Amino acid sequence: MKAKVYIDGQSGTTGLQIYDRIGLRHDLELLRIAEEKRHDIEERRRFLNSADIVFLCLPDEGAREAVSLIENPEVRVIDASTAHRTAEGWTYGFPELFPGQREKIAQSKRVANPGCHASGFLAVTVPLTASGILPADYPLSCMSLTGYSGGGKKMIAQYEQEERPLELSSPGLYALGLSHKHLPEMKKYSGLQFDPVFVPVVDDFAQGMVTSILLENRLLKGAPTAEEIHGVIEHYYGGSGFVSVKPYAEKQPTLYANALAGSNKMEITVCGNSEQTAVIACFDNLGKGASGAAVQNMNIMLGIDERCGLE
Repeated sequence: MKAKVYIDGQSGTTGLQIYDRIGLRHDLELLRIAEEKRHDIEERRRFLNSADIVFLCLPDEGAREAVSLIENPEVRVIDASTAHRTAEGWTYGFPELFPGQREKIAQSKRVANPGCHASGFLAVTVPLTASGILPADYPLSCMSLTGYSGGGKKMIAQYEQEERPLELSSPGLYALGLSHKHLPEMKKYSGLQFDPVFVPVVDDFAQGMVTSILLENRLLKGAPTAEEIHGVIEHYYGGSGFVSVKPYAEKQPTLYANALAGSNKMEITVCGNSEQTAVIACFDNLGKGASGAAVQNMNIMLGIDERCGLE
């Protein structure tokens, strides 16, 4: 029997990307609400309660409202918004992040899809806090460069219009109040005592992301070298599938943020020397950073190969 899947918010960037990944699959029945009924509460309620899996691709308040409309206890939800990422009763949807996390996702009725910047930050930070190398009170900073598609339809239209402001052809630093909406999940799941100093950057390419942390080795437990830090992270993600660690080399080639666009892969690069280390995650902000991760979570929840539709 095919699993019934409903995307609430099917016309947004993430919703469209999810549809592209699952629309042609023969093992799923995709429920499609009529365009003119997208904002009809009772029609949405009917669809939300008729599905086995619901994707919420909505603003935070819309996601909370959608959850309140679900009365069928068998409906399982994957929320792509920020609304439930640190909420009680919700499982964080990053299967490679912690031992046993994949099993928690498989059993959960409520899964919160990670934020794109948070995915990169946590992927490079958690192995170091979990091993004790990175102290919980370390004054960590993070830079994350993303393609403009992460800003949704409005930003995509701004970047892709024929005549556009000249500044859009150069990198743009934003969230300069240092209160980005991904910070709560970045702090909670990294195990850090304080928010990292986080400045995201958007640039003139559609898809892709690189997220980095920079470390002073003398402030880490045991003052490890960059190569030793690489070994810790490589061991942590051994055999994890979509997350891999590139071989260590003192001189790494240039990293391009769109190198993994269109895939659900994440590659971690560790570079530096005995005194300083950079740890960098490269992935697709719409893949492992959004809709690809959501589909991976759905596959796990349905008990099928998590790579289905993602390779």
